[in-house]
Amino acid sequence: MSGRPPTTIAWEYAIESAGQAGALNMATDAWLLRNATAGVGRLRLYRWDPPCLSFGRNEPALRRYGREAVAQRNIATVRRPTGGRAVWHHQELTYAIAGPLDLFGSLRETYISIHEMLADALRACGAEVTLAGERSPKPLGSGPCFAAPVGGEVVTAGGKVVGSAQVREGSAFLQQGSVLLGNRQELVSELVGDQTTQAVALNDVVGRAVPFEELAGAIVATARNAWGGSWTETEFVPPTELAARYADEAWTWRR
Repeated sequence: MSGRPPTTIAWEYAIESAGQAGALNMATDAWLLRNATAGVGRLRLYRWDPPCLSFGRNEPALRRYGREAVAQRNIATVRRPTGGRAVWHHQELTYAIAGPLDLFGSLRETYISIHEMLADALRACGAEVTLAGERSPKPLGSGPCFAAPVGGEVVTAGGKVVGSAQVREGSAFLQQGSVLLGNRQELVSELVGDQTTQAVALNDVVGRAVPFEELAGAIVATARNAWGGSWTETEFVPPTELAARYADEAWTWRR
């Protein structure tokens, strides 16, 4: 396989215009990973309400951000099932794609294939974007996700438009990512005392406000055209135990 799923893949997708709390969002994506099935790919596009600060799966949040400092600012927090570094989820579209491990090929091929699709969707909305060349990723403790792009991420002349992370469990993968509609990542920079950021909002790139629904529609249409297969709109509902895990502050701040 060379980055394109077989045309026999059955795709399920959901566009969730109404935002949900961070714990429920992460529990739903974790459910996608847990229930990955051979021959099936799943795509979820969603929002966050209230805005939320998410930490990567293994990120040292206690040392890097400080639980008390975050609490004093009344910031909602959650820990993602995927890796990477902190993201402030506000004025954005978040995507999750899950499936069998070999759906696109290797994990690297998966990363690139998904970003190529996203870049085409952003171009359909009027953005001039490309994929970043190869460069070494920063360590987990080095700051926010949007501090700098890594190889294969979606960028424009001013910086990074999409931040993504992956996880592999058994024979399945999950890739999550944020497409910035507005740029509010300075909050993460303030928490770590590092104002370095290369975050760029799609709205600024195209010179207009791009509605969530427009971008979500462009992503689904682009994915269907690029990846083929059958497509069915559905609803993803996680079990109560997963929602409870991601709502647990001890889980969020475990490291």
